[in-house]
Amino acid sequence: MTQNQIHIGRDKFYRFLRNYNLLVTRTKRHFITTNSKHQFYKHKNLVKDKAPTRPEQLWVSDITYIKTQKGHSYLALVTDAYSKQIMGYKLASHMKVSLCTDALKMAIKNRKYPNLKLIHHSDRGIQYCNPGYTQFAEQNGLTLSMTEQYDPYENAVAERVNRTLKYEYGLKQTIKNTTLAKKVVKRAVNIYNNLRPHLSLDLLTPKHVHINQNVNYKSYRRNKQNLQYLTI
Repeated sequence: MTQNQIHIGRDKFYRFLRNYNLLVTRTKRHFITTNSKHQFYKHKNLVKDKAPTRPEQLWVSDITYIKTQKGHSYLALVTDAYSKQIMGYKLASHMKVSLCTDALKMAIKNRKYPNLKLIHHSDRGIQYCNPGYTQFAEQNGLTLSMTEQYDPYENAVAERVNRTLKYEYGLKQTIKNTTLAKKVVKRAVNIYNNLRPHLSLDLLTPKHVHINQNVNYKSYRRNKQNLQYLTI
C-alpha cells in the first residue's frame, strides 16, 4: 500500500474487505457435545491450577464430533495430561455412555503404571456423570474430577488434543462415512502418539515421554503463575 501511495486506517480497511466479502468467515460450532443439565452427581474439580509430574497421574477425557456425509460421528478421547499420549479412543455414530466407556476401557488396557494413583478429569457431560461410567472408572481405581465452570482451560489438554487432531490430521473435513472415519482416526492417533514431535514435550513424541518421563510439564494455561503440582 505504501508503494502505491495508498493511505488507509485499520477500520476503513476492514470495511473495504467486508464490502467485497473478503473477510475470512468464522468457523461456527454447529454441534454441542456436552449436556451438563442432568441430575447425576457432579464431582469436584481436583486438578484446578495443578499440573501433573508424571505419566498416569492425570487423564483428561472429552468428546468431539466428526462430520460425515451421512451425519455426525462422535469421538471420545482419553489423554494422559503429562505425556499428551492418547491412551484410549472410540468413534461411533452415537453419544451413548458406551462411547466413553469403550474409550476408557482401551486407556486402562494401555496403562504402563497400573499401581500408581490416577485422577480422571472430564467435563460435567451426562456421559461422564452417568453411574454406568463413574462406577466403571472407580472400580478400576480412578479418582474422578470434573470441571466446575464453562472455562476451556479447566480441561485445556483435552481441548488442545481435539483441535490438533481436527486441524492437523484431517478430522475437520467431512469424511465419507463412519467406517472410513474410524480408519482416519486410527491413523491420526498413531501418528500423533508415535511419530509427531510435540513442542510442549521438547520436540519428543508422547509415547517416548510416557515411557521415559523426561520432560518438565508445560501448561496450556495463559496464567501459569499460580500453577501447582499434583501430589498423588
